[in-house]
Parts: sequence; structure tokens; C-alpha cells
Amino acid sequence: MHRIQATALAAAFLALPLTQAFAETGDTSGSIVQQKLEMEIAGFEKDTVLRDITYRDAARLDAFETIRDRAVAEARPKGAAADLAVLDEIGARPPQSFEGLDLTGEWQCRTIKVGGLASLVVYNWFDCRVTDDGYSWFLEKTGGSQRTAGRFFNDGDNRQIYLGSFFVAGGARPSYGAGRETDQVGYALRDGEQSWRIEFPAPIHESKLDILEFRRKP
Repeated sequence: MHRIQATALAAAFLALPLTQAFAETGDTSGSIVQQKLEMEIAGFEKDTVLRDITYRDAARLDAFETIRDRAVAEARPKGAAADLAVLDEIGARPPQSFEGLDLTGEWQCRTIKVGGLASLVVYNWFDCRVTDDGYSWFLEKTGGSQRTAGRFFNDGDNRQIYLGSFFVAGGARPSYGAGRETDQVGYALRDGEQSWRIEFPAPIHESKLDILEFRRKP
């Protein structure tokens, strides 16, 4: 399958006007959609993120930079000064390698919703936990009404891919791949000695970009 076909498919999987953005770059050499297609056409499914990720979520990651830029631009005119300061401070942190960082243990986490219905919202801190089941790191948000649970896949020294599921506290936790209403995808980025975050492009509910920020629990 040609790369231009993969680009069109990536745009089709997103309910966002991204076709122009893809056309402007003209480069799909790093497309996750393309890589997944090539793997499936070859009939060769490696035990990697390409096997598990849905095409919709692959498309969201392919459009990550465009989605993020648009979400931040949308948040700036109406966001409160204090919330904008938080967003800018996070964005200014230099990326760091995950090498040497053990994610397992107890964390505090907070959600920042960027763009969309409320422009910019910074929520309170809640509890999160990361464990290692021998296959990968596994995240559980254990506090707050909106929860996530899922696992990480290596994507180089400075980035992990997170595949997770959204659910409400007290409700059943669906498996990843159960459907577009619950599937979550994001890039995990280390930005401090004991801090990191996951950025979720084009979440289903409320915003254009969700950031889940983590700091080590005292």
C-alpha cells in the first residue's frame, strides 16, 4: 500500500480536519499507520505496539504534533492566567531519557484539558500507581472519578507509547481495543528527575488534548 493511501486512511480515522495538515508535511515515512499496514500485509505480527494499537489510535499519534499545536492555540485566548502558566511551564521542560527511571511505585497525577469545551482546565492531584507485571509497566489511576489503566511500549530513549482504557470509578474497566469510547493513546514523556507526563491527542471527551502529569508521591 502506498504511503499516500496510509496518510488518507490516518486522516479518515480521526474526526478532526487533519487532511490539510498531513498534506502540508508531505512526509509519512514515520507513520505508525503505515508501519502497522505493512506489518499486516506481510502477515507478520510482531509482539510490539504495532500489533495491539488500533488504526484510529495510530492515526492520532501520527497527527500528534498538529493536534497539540492546535489545542494549545485554542486554549490561549480564553485560558486563565494561572492555568496558562502551568501549561507553559510543562511545555518548557526539556525532554529526558527514561533510562535509569523506574516508574514503578506510587505517584500523584493530575489532568490538564487543553482546547475544546472549556479551553483550558487544570484539575487537582489524585493518586496513580505503576507496577511491572514482567511484560511492561502498567499504569492505574486510582483516585478521582475519571480513571485510566493501561500499559507502556518503548518508543526510543525519550518516549513511551501508552495504550490504555478510560472508565469511571466504580465501573467495569474495559480492555484496550474495546472501542473508541474507551480506548486511549498517548505519548509518555519524561521531563524531570521524578516527573513525567502522558499527552493524549484528540481524546473522545471534552478537550482536544489531555495531559496527565505525574510527580512522585511523598
